[in-house]
Amino acid sequence: MNEYVSQYYRCPERYLKLSAKEVRAGLEGYFRFGDNIVCYGPYNGTKASYSPAGSLSDANCDTVAADGEVSVPFDVERVVDNLRFERYASAGAAAQVLESPLNRLYYLVRPLLPVAVRKHLQRIRLSGWDKISFPQWPVDCTVDNLLERLLLLSLRANRLECIPFIWFWPNGASSSAIMTHDVETAAGRDFCASLMDIDDRFGIKAAFQVVPEERYEVTPEYLESITTRGFEVAVQDLNHDGRLYRNRQQFLTRAAKINAYGRRWGASGFRAAILYRREEWFDSLDFSYEMSVPNVAHLDPQRGGCCTVMPYFIGKLLELPVTTTQDYSLFHILRDHSIGLWEQQIDLIMEKHGLISMIVHPDYIITRRERETYEVLLKHLVRIRDEKGVWITTPNEVNRWWRQRAEMDLVKSGDGWRIEGEGKERARIAYAREERGQLTFSFVSETVSC
Repeated sequence: MNEYVSQYYRCPERYLKLSAKEVRAGLEGYFRFGDNIVCYGPYNGTKASYSPAGSLSDANCDTVAADGEVSVPFDVERVVDNLRFERYASAGAAAQVLESPLNRLYYLVRPLLPVAVRKHLQRIRLSGWDKISFPQWPVDCTVDNLLERLLLLSLRANRLECIPFIWFWPNGASSSAIMTHDVETAAGRDFCASLMDIDDRFGIKAAFQVVPEERYEVTPEYLESITTRGFEVAVQDLNHDGRLYRNRQQFLTRAAKINAYGRRWGASGFRAAILYRREEWFDSLDFSYEMSVPNVAHLDPQRGGCCTVMPYFIGKLLELPVTTTQDYSLFHILRDHSIGLWEQQIDLIMEKHGLISMIVHPDYIITRRERETYEVLLKHLVRIRDEKGVWITTPNEVNRWWRQRAEMDLVKSGDGWRIEGEGKERARIAYAREERGQLTFSFVSETVSC
């Protein structure tokens, strides 16, 4: 339990003494931990609910924080993993989606369907998305709120003014943002040069997720045209047919080919088509980072969401969650050509100092109206970079930083602290304090109390 909080904040474990009351194995359900944290897992108290809707038991009532220790009536590690790995979703959710007869039929006839027909069918399929109570739309920060609450309780239990930790982003950046471009068709591939011109006008470098087989020809010259301009290339699926995770044996066969493309292209990252995913199979992917798990997946064929706006490890892979709505969903499902929803999501993510992760397809911004919306978005990103100190970078740079930060240590040095580890020159020491019952962060030290 202590490790999950210390890894998230990179704070000294001396301040963390978390324990869980004995919880009966196998009895999992929904409960809350204060007003804004809905958890899923084993709970030692009133019976947990099978549904996140309605009245939920509050674990805060059975939590004790005193004498340097915090005791909670649930397994923190289990709850966090259940959320990050989407275990709260119905058992076999991915299999139910991927193996359903309707899904198979759709992908069989999809190449023959006009775009207008596909959009109509997708709206029908996603109907009722706005009635889903959990995860919370449009951004879910349950994991972040849970770990924040535990650090606050540790602060109170230790009767401290502050707890030092290694700040989330390099050079004290308030948040981070990455732009990713999933290339789905030959038309999208051919628009990539123009899209890079647009991105470069705003001083933003992005990652292009390229489909290796069947969709379009991928030449060395095309890949080089991306990387020589300072953009990144990542592998997107194998052939984008929606069947990557259909069954284990087929996945292993395809994963071997996908890994080979990754090595051949020098790609460190991977994303599955349509954001289909089975986290328990990720160990077969030979990449450094993965980008297929949405924060909240109400508008995706596979529902769920990881409920965090921060990167996290799934075994050897670093997951960079998709924390904002895809352009296709915005334009064609919600029929919205403003950036209002994106601005709302960005503001919510920045409140948690999280990762603003965006997917904009070159295929869907070729037309003027959509392209103009994208340029308005880029202007907004530049504004928050300049005015609010957001670090706009590429996925692999986030991957490098987060791995370095995960290996750094905060070491006592006289009356203060110092950071040790590779990359420490870019790291900053921050301090968590309580103000009006909430956890706040600053870079101002109070060494006597910390």
